[in-house]
Amino acid sequence: MKRMLKIVFIFYALFISYSLLGQNYNDTLQQLFHPIKFGVVAGGGSLFYAGTLASLYTIWYQDKSPSPFHFKNDNAGWKQIDKYGHAYTCYLFGKLGMNSLKWTGVNRKKAIWFGGSYGFLFMTSIEILDGHYWEWGASPMDMVANASGGLLLIAQELAFNKQILTYKFSYHHTELANIKPGVLGDSHLSRVVEDYNGQTFWLSLNLKSVFKHQKSLPSWLNIAGGYGAYGMLSGETNPTYVYYKGAILPPIERYRSYYLTLDIDFDKIKTNSKFLRSTFFFLNLIKFPLPTVEFNTLGETKFHPFFF
Repeated sequence: MKRMLKIVFIFYALFISYSLLGQNYNDTLQQLFHPIKFGVVAGGGSLFYAGTLASLYTIWYQDKSPSPFHFKNDNAGWKQIDKYGHAYTCYLFGKLGMNSLKWTGVNRKKAIWFGGSYGFLFMTSIEILDGHYWEWGASPMDMVANASGGLLLIAQELAFNKQILTYKFSYHHTELANIKPGVLGDSHLSRVVEDYNGQTFWLSLNLKSVFKHQKSLPSWLNIAGGYGAYGMLSGETNPTYVYYKGAILPPIERYRSYYLTLDIDFDKIKTNSKFLRSTFFFLNLIKFPLPTVEFNTLGETKFHPFFF
């Protein structure tokens, strides 16, 4: 259920990016405050926040065993891919919250701090709920990841008035989901959020923002570094015996992968089209597939003509 919330996040992001009517998020001019727009944004964000937490409480937690608030260290699970997911969720929803408040004409710094903290507030609320049930417990490293995603957004906006380093996500299907569909997802959509083996998280650096005097550099050209992992059939260790199609599979080795590639910063592509600006905003949440070099902890170096 909680993993499926990420699917809700994706569709909510798509809805918001188009409903803001192609707002130019890179515009440094302060807009006039618009009470109706503010009411729409504040009301929509509050309903989503309250409705999702209420659904979690009544559907997910209802049949679980309550406990006094406690912490649980789950940092060893999934080679920390889930922590990168927490940071990405907070970055994504912070960006949506910040840009939504800018659209309403709220003071720039207030939009950055309050809007940029929306993802952190939401994910922290879920951690507090987790901390009151024996099955989970609040995760300190989840909290660190949540804060890092929000701070990555807020710090850049305050320092540079733009995102020089953009946090992105990509996913590719893996055959491991077929082996453990109950853990890694039993449908194409659920695997996007449940199969950590196919998830990659990227930090994408805009080259023109760093090398400002290099006129030959396109404003939209980025260089990106990614992190992923593979071979995970469960959180910390794989089962000793894995049956698939009536046979015992050989041991599956778990390893980390690091990626280096070029990328496209769609937010830096100038256009007067509101439709295209909204489309580019959404596309900039994911890593564009381009030729990629992989380095992994097995000691291998691989070249992927197109990696996603």
